[in-house]
Amino acid sequence: MPSSWNDDDALQFCHRSRAHGEALALRVYTSRLLGREPALVLHGGGNTSVKTTARDLFGRELEVLHVKGSGSDLAEVEPSGLPAVRLDVLRELRALPSLSDRDMVSAVRSALLDSRAPNPSVETLLHAFLPHAYVDHTHAEAILVLTDQPDPLVHVQAALGDDVVVLPWIMPGFPLAKAVADAFERAPHCRGIVLAKHGLFTFGRTARESYE
Repeated sequence: MPSSWNDDDALQFCHRSRAHGEALALRVYTSRLLGREPALVLHGGGNTSVKTTARDLFGRELEVLHVKGSGSDLAEVEPSGLPAVRLDVLRELRALPSLSDRDMVSAVRSALLDSRAPNPSVETLLHAFLPHAYVDHTHAEAILVLTDQPDPLVHVQAALGDDVVVLPWIMPGFPLAKAVADAFERAPHCRGIVLAKHGLFTFGRTARESYE
């Protein structure tokens, strides 16, 4: 599948979203590239994020995670569809031995910078626990074809190479977030993580690197 990245289009997004900053503008741009490719993102699915900074009411600079909000369509997402959540609060949750879905949703929502923002994705903690500036998650049909078989590791490595980590299916939420972070730390030079029967996680220092 060829890359749809276009320098002129990326620059236009930066100009029209100048008030939100370049990092978020490029996050919106590549989110739309993913969302508009049916073979990559099943309708309404997938989520993306970018780590950047914001200021609180006292003018203090905070690390924040802009992550796709529930109900947002990647194909048409706007900056408002990627609400900002305090990153320090999210990262602290990783130390917990367990976390129910209800408590996870409550903790993530309480870390929103704007209480009026939509609920962040159920996979917000996964995005937060990875160290990369940009994280993309797609439900690519090709990944499902490769992993819905008896030996998913063999098929994924044959197609994508041995620098892609393969995990068995894990319920989205806190267990998956911890498993993906642990997998990356065991293989810090990997260029992607496949979750069997679910999808693909990619990441990078830039929006283009994560997307491509």
